[in-house]
Amino acid sequence: MAEVALMEPAPTEHDIARTYALLGGRGTIRRPVRTSLEVHDLLVTGLPSLALLHLAGEVGSLGTKDALDKAIGISLRTLQRRRKDGEGTVLSIEQGNRTWKFAEILGRASEIFGSQDEAEAWLARPAIGLDQRRPIDLMATTVGAGAVEDYLTRIEYGVHA
Repeated sequence: MAEVALMEPAPTEHDIARTYALLGGRGTIRRPVRTSLEVHDLLVTGLPSLALLHLAGEVGSLGTKDALDKAIGISLRTLQRRRKDGEGTVLSIEQGNRTWKFAEILGRASEIFGSQDEAEAWLARPAIGLDQRRPIDLMATTVGAGAVEDYLTRIEYGVHA
């Protein structure tokens, strides 16, 4: 019997609004983003570097070189160079996608654990349901990020194993 792959549900308006806010909202992105198609268009045209800079300023764990390299695929040095370049620079599609996904997962974890500090701590700790891997280390790939999202869903619904 063939195994059927389950599709991840599309992000809700709430999920998109939460992620948009973590990335600085209209102040950094400069246009409204309310639907999955608007997120797609934003990422294809290039998420402004200012959105990643905003996120890095708001998230303590992103301040470390290791976390940025793993979660987003961009070094702290490159991020600092982008800060000097100012508003006009945009992330590559891959970096923008990874930045959006990280912010999406961080926002969701913040709701599940009750605060952003708790979510950041969770991202940095080895997790039993992820074979003792740290969720932040799995963010480097789409499959790893999916495993983190699946684990968050299990936590949310009380199924930790």
